[in-house]
Amino acid sequence: MAAPYATDPANARGRFYPEEESHFRSPFQRDRDRIIHASAFRRLKHKTQVFIEHEGDYFRTRLTHSIEVAQVARTVAAALDLNVELTEAVALAHDLGHTPFGHTGEEALDALMQPYGGFDHNAQALHIVTNLERHYAEWDGLNLTWETLEGIAKHNGPVTGNIPYALAAYNTRHDLELHTHASAEAQAAALADDIAYNNHDLHDGLRAELFSTDDLAELPVLHDCFARVDAKYPGLNYYRRRHEALRRFFGVLVEDVIAVSRQNLKACNPGSAYDIRHAGRMMVQFSPELWADLNVIRKFLFERMYRAPAVVDMRVVVTKMINDLFPFFMTHTDELPKQWRKDVADAPDETALARMVADYIAGMTDRFAIHEHKRLIGGEEIPAGVIDGS
Repeated sequence: MAAPYATDPANARGRFYPEEESHFRSPFQRDRDRIIHASAFRRLKHKTQVFIEHEGDYFRTRLTHSIEVAQVARTVAAALDLNVELTEAVALAHDLGHTPFGHTGEEALDALMQPYGGFDHNAQALHIVTNLERHYAEWDGLNLTWETLEGIAKHNGPVTGNIPYALAAYNTRHDLELHTHASAEAQAAALADDIAYNNHDLHDGLRAELFSTDDLAELPVLHDCFARVDAKYPGLNYYRRRHEALRRFFGVLVEDVIAVSRQNLKACNPGSAYDIRHAGRMMVQFSPELWADLNVIRKFLFERMYRAPAVVDMRVVVTKMINDLFPFFMTHTDELPKQWRKDVADAPDETALARMVADYIAGMTDRFAIHEHKRLIGGEEIPAGVIDGS
């Protein structure tokens, strides 16, 4: 039975474009299904999580990361008696706005877009599901429910101050109440993202031999995980040992979030989803102690994985690619897709054109960006390698 503070699909605030709801799927199930069938979701298969997509078949991509986030989010939501379908929809959509080459690509595109309002991947995700997915006869976007859109826009907390243009533009016609917190379901999706990437980045870093099992065994939380494995399975094979330790680490993170969030909810005693949004703080959280330990682990990953010398070299290469492609498309609009030509012709000014070019580049996969750079500008193929973090 759902908790009183869970989001009730029967009382969902509806969609921007009214449509008849399904007789056998809840509104949030339909949202989840529309996200899974979106072109942008499929493109995540070839977008960087940490390693460039052609580096190896076993490393995470944005797609596999999103699936892992959704799995964790469902577990947390079920334990807290939340709406699992809404949580899953937000989790699956949370990375749709990422550029090729991960955060490195985003930083490069944001710098290029500064004269035109900047670039933000969270705002871009909302822009994709409300505008750029153009498959339906009666509307642009996926026409998702208000609750799912809210979760995409502010799962990390209220959005105030300098609001990204893509988010501000949509919010003027469909108020997502950016000044409040999101639903508990969206908060669960946000914490699931932290859990997933903290776990799998360690796993992928080991596979890439950027650090060793012994290095991990010295880190907080992980030290105890390895000790428990060694006590139960003395002499265990190296690969099985690290797998057993990391799955215990994963469990510690999930159990901590559930325990702390239950305490927060009990103390706050919210009677509705409205109370969650106006609680003034996040209800779904890590404990302060575990959060401090995770900061130590993040620092380790930053130094040993995200900013290793070889990684810094790779960041230079892919940044140059984005820096080359953006001005090229600004001056060669005929190279944009045919279905974009009318929008380009109707662009009222340079800012509108730049935002279209940013949409196009942000939607590229790693492999397509590499291919287009070589075709249009020339240069050598990009070498395989790790380039980015979380």
